[in-house]
Amino acid sequence: MRVRRAGDAALLIETEAPHRLNAAVRGLAPPGVLDVVPGAGTLLVTARPGTDLGRLGALLDDLPLPEAYETGGEPLRVPVVYDGADLDEVASLTGLSREEVVGRHADAEYVVAYLGFSPGFGYLTGLDERLHVPRRDSPRTAVPAGSVAIAGPYGAVYPSPSPGGWRLLGRTTLRLWDPEREPPSLLQPGTRVRFEVAT
Repeated sequence: MRVRRAGDAALLIETEAPHRLNAAVRGLAPPGVLDVVPGAGTLLVTARPGTDLGRLGALLDDLPLPEAYETGGEPLRVPVVYDGADLDEVASLTGLSREEVVGRHADAEYVVAYLGFSPGFGYLTGLDERLHVPRRDSPRTAVPAGSVAIAGPYGAVYPSPSPGGWRLLGRTTLRLWDPEREPPSLLQPGTRVRFEVAT
């Protein structure tokens, strides 16, 4: 773990377990901390102006991490119609049948590691290693909201229409992003997710 200053009122921590560190920092609730933002390999901790960042950094550097990061309770269940445009290609890339791809995707339990790319877009860890496939060589200019996709070690659901290069396995009618809802995103770091086969 490496702790660096990010301006006058924030620390950027490089770590191999940002979601676990996020849970530890939020659980400790150090004085002066305003927000904690996990990324792929970093955690940004913002603090009130005047907070002793040296002291805060030393505290966080020695912080024990939980074994896993879960918000508790039941996982968010996402019904999926597995008819995605890339399902056959994923089967070909992995050497699995369509049914095996669907089964492996739906059998896993996922955890939101962090949000990024677009509002409400959660990067889901827990994808079966056999389904780790690269992004498309040529991204689509438009991916519909609700598209269930994979790329590399992550799963995701596109929360709104956008361009995208992830491989599409299916679609859900569950609305993951709604600006009229509080909070607008159903996904937060640590949210557990299960995909269920819908017809």
